[in-house]
Amino acid sequence: MGVSKKIVFSALASVLPFMLLAAAPVQDRGTWGPGAERIEKAVQVVEELADLPKSEQRLPDWILPKAQGLAVFPGVVKAAYGIGGQYGRGILMVKNEAGEWSDPVFASLIGGSIGWQIGVEKSDIVLVFKSRKTIEFISSGKLTLGADASIAAGPVGRQAEAATDLQMEAEIYSYSKSKGLFAGISVKGASIQVDRDADSAFYGRSDISPYDIFSGEKIKAPAVVGRLKATLAKYSATLK
Repeated sequence: MGVSKKIVFSALASVLPFMLLAAAPVQDRGTWGPGAERIEKAVQVVEELADLPKSEQRLPDWILPKAQGLAVFPGVVKAAYGIGGQYGRGILMVKNEAGEWSDPVFASLIGGSIGWQIGVEKSDIVLVFKSRKTIEFISSGKLTLGADASIAAGPVGRQAEAATDLQMEAEIYSYSKSKGLFAGISVKGASIQVDRDADSAFYGRSDISPYDIFSGEKIKAPAVVGRLKATLAKYSATLK
């Protein structure tokens, strides 16, 4: 085996334990499997990001009222030693024509990168979508951030205030809250993919599709979804 291949395999071996830890099943409270805990964590992430001081990287007051879709990935694990990877589970939601948020579709965020980087980080990531069509594109397969849709770091602080009256130029704005130290990796290049097994387990139907969930047709969402919708409705209506 050549020296370069040994370096690659060594780097992957150093990252793999963290990726496996992130992918491990979560034992959570509730009756609906991991979905219930994902929703509870998503509520917490939105509340924390929206309530941060304006000087920090928080969701600006105007962005949720303008958003047509939202992805929330609590506790995304990023790990790297030369070659990096990231993995997280979360939810996708869209607004209907009346401005109301849909029930959540479960999804995974998966990515990797090559370049000088070292460290481990666990971050809460929120992606704000300018267009509902971008999330609907994910429903038909997967979406690669930066390739299938343009993504930019969301405006914060004075930049956010200055951007209030401007059009959202990128298709997706990203926000995050980190719990560790890291250098050199971002969500650009990562892919989002629908977690159909989680959808089926949570809604109790093996044949359920993202369209069924977004449209609210033929399904009855568990009560835990109510708090998530109420939280998003609160910030979508009052943060203006």
